[in-house]
Amino acid sequence: MTNTVLHKAATRGHANHGWLNSYHSFSFASYYNPERIHFGALRVLNDDTVTGGMGFGTHPHDNMEIISIPLEGDLEHKDSMGNTAVIRKGDVQVMSAGTGIYHSEYNKNKNEAAKFLQIWVYPNKKNVKPRYGQATLNKADRHNTLQTIISPNAKNELWIQQDAWFSMGNLDKDITVKYNLKKEGNGVYVFVLAGDITVNGQQLQTRDGFGIWNVQTLNIKADSPAEVLLMEVPMTIN
Repeated sequence: MTNTVLHKAATRGHANHGWLNSYHSFSFASYYNPERIHFGALRVLNDDTVTGGMGFGTHPHDNMEIISIPLEGDLEHKDSMGNTAVIRKGDVQVMSAGTGIYHSEYNKNKNEAAKFLQIWVYPNKKNVKPRYGQATLNKADRHNTLQTIISPNAKNELWIQQDAWFSMGNLDKDITVKYNLKKEGNGVYVFVLAGDITVNGQQLQTRDGFGIWNVQTLNIKADSPAEVLLMEVPMTIN
């Protein structure tokens, strides 16, 4: 039997620190909801806005796969592996924290906000060597279709230490696309970046989250022009 969980945008945790305005789909920092700790291996989905020139000072991570998807503006990244980079809308950044890393993220621009998704996924192997990856994607490759942006395939720049696949789609109104799950035992967490969609009969609006598992196929219909992120992850954590 298919299982689902619906997280409407307005029910997310919220923290406004002045320099950082963050919405949490799952428990994070001071936001704790025992029913929203994680969705399978998906542990964190934060929708962050960072004011000009501000950011996250150097801080540690270990044994977590960390994905950043910029939505607006430019973020400057530095880490203990020696990487210095700027990520912009159209880019995706992945890090395997493994045995431990330190990193910082700052809004490179003084006069405009930066918006990005910060996503954490539990790894399927602990204490791996830390790793950094970044790539610029062709947005045209997701017009009225689903573009795989992250996979477990180590041949790709954007791979993570988990049997997880992330996909993005930019859909015109009334377009329907199909998503076939790639691994048995996985579920999909759908996050609507913009617009209105219907997934297997469930209507969703901007910034709504919808988890679905014990299913093989998703049918995604755009009820308006829409942008969507799909995160397929194992439903059990190793």
